[in-house]
Amino acid sequence: MISFMGRWFRDHPHLLEWAYRLAQWIFRGLHPTIRWLGYERANQWIRFPEDFSKQILFDCRVCGQCILHSTGMTCPMTCPKNLRNGPCGGVRTNGHCEVYPDMRCVWVEAYERTKKMPIYGHELSLLQPPVNRRLEGTSAWINMLTGVDKKLPVEWNKNT
Repeated sequence: MISFMGRWFRDHPHLLEWAYRLAQWIFRGLHPTIRWLGYERANQWIRFPEDFSKQILFDCRVCGQCILHSTGMTCPMTCPKNLRNGPCGGVRTNGHCEVYPDMRCVWVEAYERTKKMPIYGHELSLLQPPVNRRLEGTSAWINMLTGVDKKLPVEWNKNT
């Protein structure tokens, strides 16, 4: 039942797009209060409901750098190769994954779903930063408010 519900919502991303926009508006409005409470404390309170709902709806991998609104409400971390900027060169002609032939390519689904998204659908073409594994298990909403989700890890900055 849960996977059916999640699949239905993912296949109707325009509804989730409006819910995301509302949640973003709420979190940005609450940002002064969250900052006052402390990001660490707020992360503890927000993380469970965020993780629970995202796992049900999106099969979320809790990367801490959520880009669902940019990928057709399809979690790119469900790609066996964890690709965040489009499909690998091995997508089969039927739109299935090269690693798991019974699975549809996450990026084919993302592309199809973004066509149903009037607000954020254009963001599929934006280049996303690489995954910062240090953010795994943290609230993507808190990371968005602090801007840490857009920063590269320190060791990557040293090599550039």
